[in-house]
Amino acid sequence: MEFFTFAWVTDPQIWLSLVTLSALEIVLGIDNLVFIAILTGRLPAHQRSVGRKVGLSLALITRLMLLATLAWVVGLTEPVFTLAAKGFSWRDLILIGGGLFLLYKATTEIHQQVEHDEDAGDQPEGAAGATLRNVVLQIAVIDIIFSLDSVITAVGMADKLWVMVAAVVIAMLIMIVASNPLANFVAAHPTVKMLALSFLLLIGILLVADGFGVHVPKGYIYFALAFSVAVEALNHWVRRRRRRLKATG
Repeated sequence: MEFFTFAWVTDPQIWLSLVTLSALEIVLGIDNLVFIAILTGRLPAHQRSVGRKVGLSLALITRLMLLATLAWVVGLTEPVFTLAAKGFSWRDLILIGGGLFLLYKATTEIHQQVEHDEDAGDQPEGAAGATLRNVVLQIAVIDIIFSLDSVITAVGMADKLWVMVAAVVIAMLIMIVASNPLANFVAAHPTVKMLALSFLLLIGILLVADGFGVHVPKGYIYFALAFSVAVEALNHWVRRRRRRLKATG
């Protein structure tokens, strides 16, 4: 095996492939990370960090299991039936189901944020009946969707299995480290949380459209998210500056 001969150490193509794929896996994992941050925010405070780490660990396990069955994953792209001259594969059906699930979860979360009872403000976050078991179960379901998309991308970008595995592990380790700061920031800023939920709505629509054969490059979605985050950062800076002026004035 080439990995154990260490021939890859001096091969710039291997390093380029590893770095590129790791970066791409991180980008593709942003939606998964945001979903986990939103969902675990409903847990009691002492369980949120555990929920995030368990969720991302499940995502890593799912990706590695899919990589171990590459032939089966590639077979998921073969049409299993045709409807209205459109062939649907298992991948299409999984994307459609996952997209609808994401739309449902994002919509219900937005509804709870906008239409919550007046008494809800006095309750601690996580008191709405969310349990660690239910949250982890929902994370596991959506992990399958995001992992499938991630692994299919990895298969198309790298020729060697160990490079794919290394890229997935590196990306997941970085995401685990970043999960707590991201989740805490989202929880502390309601407008950012609403922005994250809107982003999940877009991803859900994108998954459903992809399942029906309408391929929209994710770069457009990520650019829109980055632009929105930049605008929100400016708003946050302006609000802080105004509070500071009022305090000193």
